[in-house]
Amino acid sequence: MSTMRLDKFLKVSRLIKRRTLAKEVADQGRITINGITAKASSNVKVGDELQVRFGQKLVTVKITNLQESTRKEDAANMYSILKEERINVEQ
Repeated sequence: MSTMRLDKFLKVSRLIKRRTLAKEVADQGRITINGITAKASSNVKVGDELQVRFGQKLVTVKITNLQESTRKEDAANMYSILKEERINVEQ
């Protein structure tokens, strides 16, 4: 498999537990793929860099593997964390 929908990747990799939540986060513009704001339907591939904003945390990961489904123990093998940083979100 060479590409996968972003919302599905986030769910299968367990970066975000539910696909509906992954879609919401993407629709709010809180995810970028290689620096470009992504939609839930955007395709990701191995080697892509994702940046996801969770509240006050910005996590940058590199996709290392795409799998249709995965066990919880293997989910972390789908990506490697490049950077985690706290950000100040101004209201």
